[in-house]
Amino acid sequence: MLYIAAMETNLGIGSRVEHAHFGKGVIVDVSSEAYSIWFKSQSMAKTIGKDYDLKVFEAKDAGEASAVNISLSDVEQALDNILERRLHEMQIVPMGNRWNNGLLILKPADATLQPKEIPIETFFHKIVMVRDRLRLIEQKINAHKVLTDEEKIDLQQYITAVYGSLTTFNVLFKETHHQFKGMGGKE
Repeated sequence: MLYIAAMETNLGIGSRVEHAHFGKGVIVDVSSEAYSIWFKSQSMAKTIGKDYDLKVFEAKDAGEASAVNISLSDVEQALDNILERRLHEMQIVPMGNRWNNGLLILKPADATLQPKEIPIETFFHKIVMVRDRLRLIEQKINAHKVLTDEEKIDLQQYITAVYGSLTTFNVLFKETHHQFKGMGGKE
């Protein structure tokens, strides 16, 4: 890779750079004295002075960027839109063939009460919806602007524990990569 010192050039929006502490990032806004750089490792943009010596992987001319005119708020809005769409999106997850047309029967211990019968496909659909909502919560936590890394990790541990509690239902999934994975028996 070709490294160019950022101080030697006027970088525009879309330039790919590397910061010594924050890692790789993309310039998402430019002011007269600083760059606003989105760092994946931080899941947020940081303001870095133009005098800071960044390593540049791919430089975009500042003149090119003015035609694009994308601000940090534009990037944040796009991410919010994507997460909101994911909230209502249902991934197609195949159920194990042996459960097709099956029936889940909940039979009370009291013989005078009626058992409840639920098609396994309906039950499976609900389980997949729970899994998808948990994944969305994880994404929202990771992208949260105010939570500290420590707070994000604390919340992630609760979600991982919930996944662990749901591993009982892994038998319903046809493909193992769709299954729940917990903390490895630390429930």
